[in-house]
Amino acid sequence: MGDRLQPVLAGVVTAVVGFASSFTVVLAGLRAVGASEAQAASGLLTVSVAAGICATWLGLRHRMPIAIAWSTPGAALLVATGPVPGGWPAAVGAFALCGLLIVTAGLFPALGRAVAAIPAPVAAAMLAGVLLPLCTAPVRALVEVPALAAPVIVTWLVLHRFAPRWAVPAALVAAAVVIALTTTGVGVTPGDLRPVVSPTVPAFTLPAVVGLALPLFLVTMAAQNVPGTAVLRGFGYRPPLAPALRATGLASALGAATGGHAVNLAAITAALAAGPDAHPDPDRRWIASVTAGIGLALLGLGAGAATTLVLLSPPVLIEAVAGLALLGALAGALTSALSSTPPSVVPDPRSREAAVVTFVVTASGVSLLGVGGAFWGLLAGCLMLLLFRRRTPAPAVGLPRPQEPEGNPVVGGQSRQVTGR
Repeated sequence: MGDRLQPVLAGVVTAVVGFASSFTVVLAGLRAVGASEAQAASGLLTVSVAAGICATWLGLRHRMPIAIAWSTPGAALLVATGPVPGGWPAAVGAFALCGLLIVTAGLFPALGRAVAAIPAPVAAAMLAGVLLPLCTAPVRALVEVPALAAPVIVTWLVLHRFAPRWAVPAALVAAAVVIALTTTGVGVTPGDLRPVVSPTVPAFTLPAVVGLALPLFLVTMAAQNVPGTAVLRGFGYRPPLAPALRATGLASALGAATGGHAVNLAAITAALAAGPDAHPDPDRRWIASVTAGIGLALLGLGAGAATTLVLLSPPVLIEAVAGLALLGALAGALTSALSSTPPSVVPDPRSREAAVVTFVVTASGVSLLGVGGAFWGLLAGCLMLLLFRRRTPAPAVGLPRPQEPEGNPVVGGQSRQVTGR
């Protein structure tokens, strides 16, 4: 009996942790690009149900623990991007295009390889720049609303030390408690708590396509689908990446009209369903991912209540909870950006410089021609690497190469450090 219940319980934990640890990021992102209260609640419901359907289908079809989640880095990108020309309908159009691009990556492997060809330090630096504004929110909350923020942050710190998996959900509970204790005179009706579906006719504008759809696709692929695949491979599975991309991309495209931004392979919570804690037998762990999918879809029915909680709170406090949820992702992105080579290989300083430029431009939030900083940061980093490579002369044909010290080859008379790529 215990063996039968183990993957089910693991799936329940995966769903609860996945939903509670980052739904605030989703709501903040949707509101940032122009969604109303009802549209943001609809978007949260949509990505929850879409992820649940995909996880259930893929788990039953392939008998693997293929956990599916919404794109948390993608939601953080929405916060960093802010309003786009054309407003909320243009953002919805960008969501739909992102989903179609993910489907295309599942149909044509060349597109996936093109995304993988983006230098790892630059991609990681773009992600770090996207996450930074939200990750500073706990500090801002301590300054602006110290009485509310302090209990939340202390709760997170204590749980992060003793039970890291539950640190963010516990911080969310602490936030709900302080909001309930300090909010007076605000009536909440049963209608505010019911599930909401708010359709929007998508619009397509060039700034939204370039500044939101493309960065959302790249972030979702690089920060979710690629590491999600790596997690499954790390536990001995051979994940069906192409079918997973087609399923999640189609769900994202169809869900865009009701506010869903993107669903994808889970990266952070994937290990909860695919690891030995889910079941000793790897062939039984798919039950955990299917249970997680069903649980996430059911939790999505509480999107109205979640949105109401956010509306009752000072915005900076909810952003602080979201920032706490993303601190680990920020640390990982910065580490990857500045030391993307194996420990035995000396990192390439040119890659580091390009990564720093990408990070600074992205984190600045600069908007040019209606296009946000994520696109310009990625473009600046890639252009820097391209210029570096063009300026490095190749050794003359037929001439002996200079003696190369171990670990520091010489090219064209100028030393360069090994990149390992």
